[in-house]
Amino acid sequence: METERMIGLPEAVVGGTEGGPGPTGVPPTTAAAEPAGERAPGRPDPAVPEKASRRRFGAEYKARILREADQATAPGQLGALLRREGLYSSHLAAWRKQRDAASLAALAPKRRGRKADPHSPLVEENKRLQRENAKLLRKLRRTEVILDVQKKLSEILGIELPPNDYESEP
Repeated sequence: METERMIGLPEAVVGGTEGGPGPTGVPPTTAAAEPAGERAPGRPDPAVPEKASRRRFGAEYKARILREADQATAPGQLGALLRREGLYSSHLAAWRKQRDAASLAALAPKRRGRKADPHSPLVEENKRLQRENAKLLRKLRRTEVILDVQKKLSEILGIELPPNDYESEP
């Protein structure tokens, strides 16, 4: 009642603009107040969806688009295809990489059975033993070089060395 007296507008018009800081005097028949079904045919829906959803492309769709892109030979055909489908050239590049990687993966032999747990104690022990084995092999090579130098030096000086039992082993 006070607002009607202050502005001088009837209560029906003032009641249509609830939610604002104060009545604006705008009648409730604006585009924002229209129900969705009663909108003019040429007007877009002003409501914004809560969250945009990402497009997902299936394998068949990707394969079809890549075939069409590979067949596009005339200038402008590829651009027309991309515009028609709403795609970017980066989509094609990524899909081609996926296709090539999948074809290589399909040709690779597949290991059967369970996959090894990377955090298993056996896997860790195996890695430790491989490192230790490599270290011992390096040490063995150095020792063999030292022994070869000692043999050559004894030959030059004319010193005869006693026969070794380990030389006959493979």
